[in-house]
Amino acid sequence: MELLDIDTGNTAWVLASAALVLLMTPGLAFFYGGMVRAKSVLNMMMMSLTTMGVVGVLWVIVGYSMAFGDSMGRVIGNPLDFTFLKGLMSPEAVTNGLPDIVFAGFQSAFAIIAVALISGAVADRMKISAWVVFAAVWALLVYFPAAHWVFSFDVVADDGTVTWQGGFIANVIKAIDFAGGTAIHINAGAAALALCLVLGPRLGFGKVPMRPHNLPFVMLGAGLLWFGWFGFNAGSALGANTTAGVAWINTLGATAAAMLGWLIVERLRDGHATSLGAASGIVAGLVAITPAAHSVSPLGGLILGLIAGVACAYAVGLKYKLGYDDSLDVVGVHLVGGLVGTILIGFFADPESPAGVAGLFYGGGVDQLWRQVSGALIVLVYSFVVTFLIAKVLDKVMGLRVPAEVETQGIDTSEHAETGYDLSVTQYSSYGVKQTLIVPSREEIKA
Repeated sequence: MELLDIDTGNTAWVLASAALVLLMTPGLAFFYGGMVRAKSVLNMMMMSLTTMGVVGVLWVIVGYSMAFGDSMGRVIGNPLDFTFLKGLMSPEAVTNGLPDIVFAGFQSAFAIIAVALISGAVADRMKISAWVVFAAVWALLVYFPAAHWVFSFDVVADDGTVTWQGGFIANVIKAIDFAGGTAIHINAGAAALALCLVLGPRLGFGKVPMRPHNLPFVMLGAGLLWFGWFGFNAGSALGANTTAGVAWINTLGATAAAMLGWLIVERLRDGHATSLGAASGIVAGLVAITPAAHSVSPLGGLILGLIAGVACAYAVGLKYKLGYDDSLDVVGVHLVGGLVGTILIGFFADPESPAGVAGLFYGGGVDQLWRQVSGALIVLVYSFVVTFLIAKVLDKVMGLRVPAEVETQGIDTSEHAETGYDLSVTQYSSYGVKQTLIVPSREEIKA
């Protein structure tokens, strides 16, 4: 009987998409890990991996329930509805042919990547213990509520009555956010800004070169992110259907256009088109198309992506003008890219798309535009304010930042008693003298 209620094709697609989205966090670890200096690579990658542990556990315990439980005033899901995912293994726990436990798994990967994104803003200087506590508190107080606002839709019976109530951005304001432009990217970007302001800049910020130590890692990470993002966006259709196809094509087109847009800016501004710029343009395009993947045409997706690539290429330089140290440009790419993608829906939404909404350029007036701006600003302000308070309290209670001497020496050896690379190699100096470069062993570091 259970098999008759389940659409096995759609279920298989969502399960595969969930795996793709989960792969994005290790991809992010490579992307961020390559962008920091060699002495911080392990710490940077560990921030992503520990987030998988912390948020994964919280999601099972209470996160899914807070995001998708019966709405309490359209602000938060009832934390007691699905504690420890109770009831989701029942044969009756199926919605529109998709088992609820499969949907819970799919959304868990969203929660993990949303928190992990923030870590790039605080590279080189945040205690791993402080990050773990911050990740847990931020998920509970910021991400899970925002996910409820954006992703939890009302369930409407055939007679028009609401049998299950969802969040206010999706159902009252009715802003379009297909896969997380507000709940994930604007949310994480605003949090990154607040956290790096509390933490303060790295030693030597703006004075000492802090170049990426491993650009092949960055390129690998960008490739894994793009690959996983097809599950992120096309999987959000929750079925193998036309909506998934539109989202897939737009994820391809917008990302490609954004990469080219970023490279054009670099070429005209700096005289060089860099591998770091290509990788960053890819991520900017992915971020921008995320909320709009099913609401714009392929042409609209190309235009949106191009705008995002150019806008983010310029936005990453703001930190030097304004003085905040967003180490790996989470604000410039995720906050700005999320705002571009979310707001431009109000202009480029195509009534012939699966969303069926007309933007300003398609005769829809400003109706959808004000909804998009409202949804974006609500998440931005809430995330920034609450994150700032969380960071201030944690800094007072346990201290967020490693000591200056640890930051100078390298956070890997202090926080993890490891180094990213074994540099004990024999080489010859310019005078032909044999010499050996030695990195301390784990035992020597502990001693």
